[in-house]
Amino acid sequence: MTPTASARAALDPRRRKILFRAWHRGMREVDLLLGGFADAELVGLSEAELDDFEALMEALDRDVFAWLTGETLVPEAFNTGVFRRVQAFHRHERPVHG
Repeated sequence: MTPTASARAALDPRRRKILFRAWHRGMREVDLLLGGFADAELVGLSEAELDDFEALMEALDRDVFAWLTGETLVPEAFNTGVFRRVQAFHRHERPVHG
């Protein structure tokens, strides 16, 4: 769920920029993965975690998608606590709509 305008306005400028970037990457699937995580978790990330999330967003969409889906191994530079949180955020043990 995308934050309301008032919730976005309450974010500091860095988080507002990150939220926008997470939803406007180019590949819609990655927008959904990173944007959905940002909507839910961005407020609680530390400055160091924000650094890691911004670094992840610098990677190519096709690479991020392949890492998150387990298609390819995650390079050590991107295998951070934040990456694992994004991955866990989208892991479902049972059907989402069931």
